[in-house]
Amino acid sequence: MDTVVLALCDMQGRLQGKRLHARHFLDEVLEHGAEGCNYLLAVDVDMNTVEGYAMSSWEGGYGDFVLRPDLSTLRPMPWQEATVFVLADVAWGDGADVVASPRQILRRQLGRLAERGWRAYVGTELEFIVFRGTYEEAWHRGYRDLTPANLYNVDYSILGTARVEPLLRRIRNAMAAAGLQVEDAKGECNFGQHEINFRYGEALAAADGHAFYKEAAKEIAALEGLALTFMAKYDEREGNSCHLHCSLRTEDGMPLFAEEPRLFEHFVAGQLACLRELTLLLAPNVNSYKRYAVGSFAPTAVAWGPDNRTCAMRVVGHGQSLRVENRAGGADLNPYLAIAGMIAAGLHGIDSELELEPPFRGNAYSADKPHVPRTLAEARELFAGSAVARGAFGDEVVAHYLNMADVELNAFHATVTDWERFRGFERL
Repeated sequence: MDTVVLALCDMQGRLQGKRLHARHFLDEVLEHGAEGCNYLLAVDVDMNTVEGYAMSSWEGGYGDFVLRPDLSTLRPMPWQEATVFVLADVAWGDGADVVASPRQILRRQLGRLAERGWRAYVGTELEFIVFRGTYEEAWHRGYRDLTPANLYNVDYSILGTARVEPLLRRIRNAMAAAGLQVEDAKGECNFGQHEINFRYGEALAAADGHAFYKEAAKEIAALEGLALTFMAKYDEREGNSCHLHCSLRTEDGMPLFAEEPRLFEHFVAGQLACLRELTLLLAPNVNSYKRYAVGSFAPTAVAWGPDNRTCAMRVVGHGQSLRVENRAGGADLNPYLAIAGMIAAGLHGIDSELELEPPFRGNAYSADKPHVPRTLAEARELFAGSAVARGAFGDEVVAHYLNMADVELNAFHATVTDWERFRGFERL
């Protein structure tokens, strides 16, 4: 081993950091950390410096914060020669936490659970679409007229997934060698769409594994001469989802939902009560909201039901496996923020002893239920007015992620799209 990749998870859910020589990591960074510009938590998707962030600005000089290695996350990167990976928590020079860091936001919610003697267990299910050709070729084609790896719906198809098995197998085996517990791979509905699933785990470890896997899948696809996307809605067919399964246990491992059904009901009621105002943490981009389409397996109604995939909240499992599945998240979400939101919503339901409404049975797309936010602008306003968000995360964090939404909205409103050109160039 000669290389250590030290990374933080940024607001967009991406890994940012440095490749360090192993000797330097052991001699210096392991004890003292490594420096990184504080703009890493205050830029847009294109890494442009933008206005509005209290923690990072031209006026503040764009100084450094410290990346503190968390050795519990140390794992090999088997597709890279002689390389290991470790995640970092982010702190200021005086040792204080950078509270707007996604990993720290989740840690705070896990701390609220720990005060009660509880732990959260989470599983995340990520979908992606695979295309023939490289990322560079896709870029030069303006991401138009790309060839999906499958030309028809391969949901559960063994024949269809065999077309992409060299890539899927390489990802599965690399993740297993890196210490993740791989369960399966399966085809999905959109052309070239697939999913690889991993065993659930404690919430922080699940989020860490999610971020690592998402990076790895892109890197391995590139090594195979392919490209894949986790966009929530690449085209007019089915979008890429990230379903979140969540349950609670005591410190000694007792499953709370199985043992305390009223607590489970309060937890699910909290999800319903807070879903609209916390959707920003599940759908952080303009594109995210195009996924919420009738008949697409992405939810539109704030409803819950037992094993009902048309509801935003699907209750699954029984006995010790009883859990709630949040189906509102897209594959573009930040896992730390999304899980933190679920925990905050659940604790609100428990603390307020919210009553769980009767389960919805049937097609929730036609239900007379509150609708998930239809746009990023709507979700932004709901988040801004959320007392639950401010109570759980604090005003500093809320302001930080409202500004992130504003940056995304302003960039979109300033952009002239292909749709506008095709619609209006000649005919308007």
